[in-house]
Amino acid sequence: MTNSVYGARTDIAPAQRQQWMGVLARAGHRLSEYSDELRRVEHRFIRPAETGMVMVRGRMGGSGAPFNLGEMTVTRCVVQLADGRHGHSYVAGRSKTQAELAALADAHLQGESQAHWLANLVEPLRREQEAQRAARETESAATKVDFVTLVRGEDE
Repeated sequence: MTNSVYGARTDIAPAQRQQWMGVLARAGHRLSEYSDELRRVEHRFIRPAETGMVMVRGRMGGSGAPFNLGEMTVTRCVVQLADGRHGHSYVAGRSKTQAELAALADAHLQGESQAHWLANLVEPLRREQEAQRAARETESAATKVDFVTLVRGEDE
């Protein structure tokens, strides 16, 4: 279902959008390979890519009291396609190009051609990211050390 004013889909679950935004944010320089296709549609920058800092918070053990871990550089961008759809992005680091392309991809993914963008952009990037994660886990598993504590029994 689409919003007749802006052509944006209204049936997108927040969790689905979070998944593709995560893939786009982690894509790094790989998004540049899709630059021509993403930029083909007329668009304008609502908020041009800009770099800033955010405070990263942590929790001990994942559930303890929150604390400020430190600052992190992020780049954000907001675009609007000719049909009115908006795309947003926040990416780690200083890559304005990556932020622009991620915002464009987000806008495209909210339209009628969502299936095309999921199949030809998001899924290949997701599979590649999963393969890289699995390779890192395999590499670190090879260095894992299991410590076994032996309990000395009492002689009777």
